[in-house]
Amino acid sequence: MPLIRTIQIDPDTRLGLWKISEEEDYFRSKITISRDIHHPHKRLQHYAGRLLLITLFPDFPIHEVIIGDTRKPMLQCDSFHFSISHCGDYAAAIVSRKAAVGIDIESVQPKIGKVAHKFLSPIEQAFIDPVNALKHQTVCWSAKEAMFKWYGLGSVDFRENMMLEPFPFMPAGFIQADFVKPDTNTRLYLQYILEEDLCLAWTHPVG
Repeated sequence: MPLIRTIQIDPDTRLGLWKISEEEDYFRSKITISRDIHHPHKRLQHYAGRLLLITLFPDFPIHEVIIGDTRKPMLQCDSFHFSISHCGDYAAAIVSRKAAVGIDIESVQPKIGKVAHKFLSPIEQAFIDPVNALKHQTVCWSAKEAMFKWYGLGSVDFRENMMLEPFPFMPAGFIQADFVKPDTNTRLYLQYILEEDLCLAWTHPVG
């Protein structure tokens, strides 16, 4: 099955992960995407992400999705909040009826380690596990990407505006973080899973 993982976070919030193995015809019969997306693989990624939304919540108003000024897909109404991420042959989505959410999927790759100093503060760099440095850095990057998507308004400094509390490296776990900008000061709670060098991180409403 293409849908390889679903997580029922609470009665109003669900998450899904899709491994793309289908041809475009499979998706085209079920859903539409922007005609502006021309690259074949990017089209597959977008199809899978959109199909995930209605797979998680069949009453999701998929035809009302618009692209905001920051290129973030969104609904003009507040019936659902959602976030989508793509990486290689995978698409991930999180949907909530309650409040803003964010999700990110990343593969563990050396370039993340090379730019870690650009998205991690000195305090955050200090808690990175030296034995599993690249995987730990990837979790941090994915968590901050999920926070960025939760915010949804762009113009974020990953070092200055998003601060992760120290957490030990594990294949799965929880992270607490602060998102601080002039328009918001919010404590966020994140979860992540790292399997076969693929990291999935997300943040969702609490309570």
